[in-house]
Amino acid sequence: MSPSKIYDTLIIGGGPGGLTAAIYLRRFRRDIVVVDKGNSRLQLIPVTHNFPGFPDGIQGTQLLDNLRSQLGRYGGHVTEGEVTSLTRVADYFTAEFEGGQFHARTVLLSTGIADAGMPIENWHEAIASGAVRLCPVCDGFDVLDKRIAVIGAPENCVGHSLFLRTFSNDITLFERDTSTCPIGKDQQRLDEANIRRIESPLLGITLTEDMKPVLHTADGEDHYFDVVYPMLGETARSDLATALGAETTDCAKLVVDQFQATSVPGLYAVGDVVRGLNQISVAAGHAAVAATRIHNRLPRRFRE
Repeated sequence: MSPSKIYDTLIIGGGPGGLTAAIYLRRFRRDIVVVDKGNSRLQLIPVTHNFPGFPDGIQGTQLLDNLRSQLGRYGGHVTEGEVTSLTRVADYFTAEFEGGQFHARTVLLSTGIADAGMPIENWHEAIASGAVRLCPVCDGFDVLDKRIAVIGAPENCVGHSLFLRTFSNDITLFERDTSTCPIGKDQQRLDEANIRRIESPLLGITLTEDMKPVLHTADGEDHYFDVVYPMLGETARSDLATALGAETTDCAKLVVDQFQATSVPGLYAVGDVVRGLNQISVAAGHAAVAATRIHNRLPRRFRE
């Protein structure tokens, strides 16, 4: 027996990608439901200056509020909660969440990523003050000529340091475990760019009273900077999709086609959870493509 209520689309994740898709689908007069766990990475951003249309920048939380408000104008809203499982039954999906079940003909995932971090005291305050930053593409311009520390991961020890060299001539590379970071031939690239590399393993990070990061290494030294980028990798929150057999690539990111469709029929994904550049504007672009594709693939709904 089919459930009494089947939505056109269930959107899991209320970040910029999920909310943009929701706005599009409501404007297409689609019956949707958005479920959000409340852990959008955008909430961590004190101010973003590279999202178009906001010359003075905009707080991450304010941008989310704006998107929710815009969705509300078209009769949409966000249900707070976490979807714990997703299954496909016949021609619709069933999602289990804390408040019960939702059923939908299509599903759009905008679940983002989890950063692989290291313990940093007063983490949220450090992010809010700009002492700790997570995205050189987003805010490299905002740290012009600052003293910048970069914590490298084994899979990309030097890449982020070289990228940030565009914005400052004072870059220092740290590693948590120097034995797993294959510098080798890349040392010449660091030398040519005048990037320092600290060979003693990084043990931890504390903050000064004026919110400046201090990096502590195994040799007992303390290293003072204006900002630190802990570029230690990420893992996509793609478990719901992989449980259905969706194809993934590095960091568990979902593989999608030109319409943001995964390898599971009816399942779409946008934003950081798919392979590609982690950017607010990219997530919004993904959402526009996916929402339009979903609308065109669903049964027509003519105006009476």
